[in-house]
Amino acid sequence: MSKNFGVLASLFVVLLVIGLQSIFFVDERERVLLLWLGKIERSDFEPGLHFKAPFFNSVRKFDGRTLSLDVDPERYLTVEKKNVIVDSFVMWRISDVAQYYRSMTGDESRAAVRLSQIIKDGLRSEFGRRSIQEVISGERSLIMETMARRANDQAKEFGITIADVRIKRIDLPADVSSSVYDRMEAERERVAAELRSQGVETAEKIRSGADRQRVIILANAQKESETIRGAGDAIATKIYADTFNQDSKFYALYRSLEAYRNIFSQEGQDLLLLEPKGDFFRFFNNINSDSMPKPESITIQSKGLE
Repeated sequence: MSKNFGVLASLFVVLLVIGLQSIFFVDERERVLLLWLGKIERSDFEPGLHFKAPFFNSVRKFDGRTLSLDVDPERYLTVEKKNVIVDSFVMWRISDVAQYYRSMTGDESRAAVRLSQIIKDGLRSEFGRRSIQEVISGERSLIMETMARRANDQAKEFGITIADVRIKRIDLPADVSSSVYDRMEAERERVAAELRSQGVETAEKIRSGADRQRVIILANAQKESETIRGAGDAIATKIYADTFNQDSKFYALYRSLEAYRNIFSQEGQDLLLLEPKGDFFRFFNNINSDSMPKPESITIQSKGLE
């Protein structure tokens, strides 16, 4: 009885081992290969429970997620033969697990070495066609897009898909940094000088335009003032003429008195030598003559002036 029980127990253990060797589980984050005595039999497994032939079939599992690989910093030459130190990384995943197994024997470290070499070769080619200024400030995004596309084309033969290539930083050696900064400073000074010259030119244009407008305004104002002054002089002359025609003798006396007051009221040491018989003293020499206006006419004329 006990002997039969031992046989049954042994048989159960054997069946259990065979049963366990006949099943395997595929996680959704994994890529799985089914091998028949070391040769690839199947690679298209969906997540879930699957069966295999015990002892003859073996299962190889690989990480199917997107993996990150840091590429060691490397020196690259630009088109000016200047060194730059580039630090980058690549995002990759297994797209064809069978091809990946054939080319890399399923060794992730080997795949990392091969991908690093692809990225370094691509960066060396891209940096060799560009200047330092372009790779630092202008075309980094273009370099990364081009690198991702070319690296993906090369990695397909290994069953690998490149999701992205990123440049983390670009450093300049100490001997290159000073020359680059000097060149950038000179470029900024050139741009500043150009902007200043443009500003001076614009200021001169504005100033010359303002001066021209000033001259035009002053000329128009002078013209208008002369026109107004001429019209006023014409009116004044007409008034004088009309007044003179009303009483010519009184007007002549009035003008002479104004002249006497302007001359004899001046203070100073000036001495005037005049001929008393001249026309200037005609009212002094002929005060009782008929040429003097009568008091009545003077009174009437004064009232008329008022």
